[in-house]
Amino acid sequence: MLVDVEALVTSNTLLSPDYNVIALEAPEIANIANPGQFVMVKPTHATDPFLRRPFSVFEILRDPYGSPRGVSLLNKQVGRVTRLIFDLKPGHRMRCLGPLGRPFTPLSVSTGAWMVAGGVGLAPFATLTEALRAKNVSITLFYGASHASELFYLEHFKRLGVNLFLSTEDGSCGTHGLITVPLEHALRQAEPESPGMIYACGPTKMLHAVAKLATSYHRPLEVSLEQVMGCGLGGCYSCVVKIRGNHNTGNFIRSCLDGPVFRAEQIMWNELIA
Repeated sequence: MLVDVEALVTSNTLLSPDYNVIALEAPEIANIANPGQFVMVKPTHATDPFLRRPFSVFEILRDPYGSPRGVSLLNKQVGRVTRLIFDLKPGHRMRCLGPLGRPFTPLSVSTGAWMVAGGVGLAPFATLTEALRAKNVSITLFYGASHASELFYLEHFKRLGVNLFLSTEDGSCGTHGLITVPLEHALRQAEPESPGMIYACGPTKMLHAVAKLATSYHRPLEVSLEQVMGCGLGGCYSCVVKIRGNHNTGNFIRSCLDGPVFRAEQIMWNELIA
């Protein structure tokens, strides 16, 4: 089930000169969205831009009684449309279609969950954290970025009882280097059955590296791919991914319909990063 609404912008929270969080009043979407799903949004009513843009549902926003009233989007301005979204003011209305896509598989085992985020790959993990904490699942977040100024919502995750491992490529916060460095160290130290699931979202090369680690340490992994999506409904074929078929042959599927969440072993990584 999905709905197409004209959502009211209720706030625009600046996180840095390039990042912000847009809050939308969209109870119809908030009531049915699951962790890992996304929405297609259009910030103007003009024909330019013609196509909507995909955004992971960042947070489920609730009223004082706990009822879902809207969703938020984590945005980085990198192009014309994301700049338009960056500049939105409260009171603006934008088209919002969703929720779309395959969500993360829920986990309810005592061995806990690990989440691996790179940059804006943090986006699907706020809702996933809320869902897992509601089941008393222990959570560890491995979160990497280029610089400390691009690490966001740390206090939010701490308040939810999430154990944090941070890394930055320039060494300005946490481990110096890629997030796979503390992840591999933790995997070496972990009990054989822990974690019960690893979830990852971020740049494709990061996901490939996490997939290799998960395979080496025999851990289950789900990844949320950041594919280019033109329509979000399977009509444009811009988000095609090659996955393993019978006898290790490849099948092409659309990430917007069969993803964006996949089991890591499904994906033919060499084809994806070529």
